[in-house]
Amino acid sequence: MNNNVFVFDHPLIQHKISLLRDKNTNTKEFRELVSEISMLMGYEVTRNMPLKEVEIETPVGIAKTKVISGKKLGIVPILRAGLGMVDGMLSLLPMAKVGHIGLYRDPETLEPVEYYCKLPVDAHEREIVVLDPMLATGGSASAAIKFIKERGVKSIKLMCLIAAKPGIERINKDHPDVEIYCAAVDETLNDHAYIVPGLGDAGDRLFGTK
Repeated sequence: MNNNVFVFDHPLIQHKISLLRDKNTNTKEFRELVSEISMLMGYEVTRNMPLKEVEIETPVGIAKTKVISGKKLGIVPILRAGLGMVDGMLSLLPMAKVGHIGLYRDPETLEPVEYYCKLPVDAHEREIVVLDPMLATGGSASAAIKFIKERGVKSIKLMCLIAAKPGIERINKDHPDVEIYCAAVDETLNDHAYIVPGLGDAGDRLFGTK
């Protein structure tokens, strides 16, 4: 696996991913699991955030301790399935700003087209974490990252629940500067570009539209 791909082996994450894959997991449970996994993954995604030392007055004295410094975070879900990951991240990072990006595939060229993009006004000063539960072909995620870069953002990470190897290869090729964080890596895609074994359509399972 490429050096900029991080696969989570934490037992809690692996357990919850197993429940997420189960076709019998209902919409309510699926939504809760996505949120919980996103929060757990957020701990690792933020592991390298810089710290600075400060002095805090406690009830019994002065403590030299550390707080987060440097770049602030922004999170940008890819509509619509990425929305399911937002609450989990915000429960961990309540001060993070949230942008949104929406894409559709042009029926003739088959290329991703941006139909909506609203980023925090200071996005270029933030580290942006792009949220998308499934990294299948990588086409939509790659396009979303490209559109975000075009708005001046330099520091981007991609966080997904399940990644297929073709999607990882596409992001590594198109955006070698972007780190990929995922909870599982699956080998292949089927004829409909669904990850196999994957978990089906994440958007449908999140919002009950299947």
